[in-house]
Amino acid sequence: MDSAPLLSLLNDDLLIRILSFITHDSDRKSFRLVCRTFLKVDSFHRTHIRILRPEFITTLFSKFPRINSLDLSICPQINDEAVSMLMGHGSTHWSIRLRKLVLSRSTGLKSTGLEMFMKSCPVLESVDVSYCWDFGDKEAAALSFGGSLREVKMDRCLGVSDVGLAKIAIGCQCLEKLSLKWCSEITDLGVDLLTKKCTELKHLDISYLKVTSGSLRSISSLEKLEFLAMVGCSTVDNEGLHYLGKGCPSLQEYPTKIIQGLKDLKNLKTLVLDGALVSESFFKIINFNCKYLVEIGLGKCKGVTDKGIFQLVSGGLNLNVLNLTCCSDLTDIAISAITDSCRSLLCLKLECCNSLTGKSLYRLGLHCSLLEEIDLTDCFGVNDTGLSYLSKCTKLVCLKLGLCINITDKGLYAIARNCREIRELDLYRCKGIGDDGLYALSSGCKRMQKLNLSYCSEVTDKGIECLGHLPELYNLEMRSLLNVTGTGLTALATRCCGLAELDVKDCANIDDSGFMALAYYSRNLQQINLSHCAISDVGLCMVMGNMTRLQDAKLVNLYNVSTNGFEVALRACCVRLKKVKLVASLRLHLTPDIFKALRAKGCRIRWD
Repeated sequence: MDSAPLLSLLNDDLLIRILSFITHDSDRKSFRLVCRTFLKVDSFHRTHIRILRPEFITTLFSKFPRINSLDLSICPQINDEAVSMLMGHGSTHWSIRLRKLVLSRSTGLKSTGLEMFMKSCPVLESVDVSYCWDFGDKEAAALSFGGSLREVKMDRCLGVSDVGLAKIAIGCQCLEKLSLKWCSEITDLGVDLLTKKCTELKHLDISYLKVTSGSLRSISSLEKLEFLAMVGCSTVDNEGLHYLGKGCPSLQEYPTKIIQGLKDLKNLKTLVLDGALVSESFFKIINFNCKYLVEIGLGKCKGVTDKGIFQLVSGGLNLNVLNLTCCSDLTDIAISAITDSCRSLLCLKLECCNSLTGKSLYRLGLHCSLLEEIDLTDCFGVNDTGLSYLSKCTKLVCLKLGLCINITDKGLYAIARNCREIRELDLYRCKGIGDDGLYALSSGCKRMQKLNLSYCSEVTDKGIECLGHLPELYNLEMRSLLNVTGTGLTALATRCCGLAELDVKDCANIDDSGFMALAYYSRNLQQINLSHCAISDVGLCMVMGNMTRLQDAKLVNLYNVSTNGFEVALRACCVRLKKVKLVASLRLHLTPDIFKALRAKGCRIRWD
């Protein structure tokens, strides 16, 4: 049958339904390139957009009529002046339908611009201002004008205190989800007012705040609370946990280091106990009381044994996520118990479990076919035979093999042949991996997005060239690959145009030819580490000037770059740079004007 009559049978409603099942960006791109009809359907279906230049917002919102989510986190030009111009030129065409706004790391934006956003977006429900470390109580007060907000994320807004939180609590009483991680100026006083005003809260993260059990007493009054994170709250004790047990009837997820009183929390679904001291009796308590548990974190816990794990998973507890990082006393016996009971396991973290052997991987490959993520970092017992067993887990998306010194290209070939859905692979210091292994990856794992090859000393230009056949690769770490030259980097840059993060620290044999190619082809780069490279003044100026999306650069110990070269390069990108790392001696040689220009745009300078 001819394709044209076949396509004519698919109306827009059917095409929209088909498109809703396509989740990967590359597949959606292929969809809209089929024909104009498919492009029109994609334009109508799209609800989220991430942009680099704010002047195109109005045009893009007209082109995509269903857009209600806007991400400006990679936009270096977002400041109060830019927002003022946006709101003064046809803002009603797009701001009145905006429901989600991402301003993470928008360090140039202050209270005036933020207030304009809140007032111009009447149906805004979610805002993310995390890692805006200069934000304080004035910016929090600006957020309070978002009366329709249901979700606010403000991690590492270091200047926000109880006063700012009080403003948000009073102005945004419909809040259901709030993250205050690392907002270190907030205390029990602010949390207490928050719980009194925002009674609809379902998700609350107060990790690393200066709070005590008094905050948990206030939080216990939240009848709709389902998730509470409080990692690093060292002054909370058993009394606080008891308050939660008596209140919070909807609580399902509760990360803490306190383990007594779990019998009061029968509806738990997630429990993170990282770093706690546990015993066999503790595992019995969990097994008996927490029947709905699907995720447990035991990373770096002392007292985790084979017997304890057996008691945890026996009796029908079917976990989806299990973190056993640094539980070095565990052996193949524990993994056998897990694979017998937890056939729906999706994520397993076994970093530094050095007593495990290929038998564990055999059991995982045999019984845990749904496994999507496994961390085997620094597990000495992992070898090529074990990887061939593990390759039966064909749904693997994330595989971490850093410091597994006994694996070679042969094991990687088995993974590449069978695990074609892998998107993240960590081969840090796997010195048995070379060009043949990368060739296998480039042929079998076409969805690879994140790859760590640092210190894989056998990799040469030939292997790096193979990576050019990975169309979705956006994050690549390749530190200290001394056999890679400008030829390899040029081949990578010309083919991997979607690279957003690149680390070439200590790649001492890459010359300016490679960096010139990077400057010309890799315009999407947002983060780059050039420390200890042989780049020159001209190469650095080209890289920093041409990469229009660059936000984070590490430029330590560039021995071939002069002070003037640094000055020119930093001036070329100071408008968009948000973080830069330099050697401390440059503090005395660069002009005060360049520091002033960088800081005026919200750039954070770190000295090495």
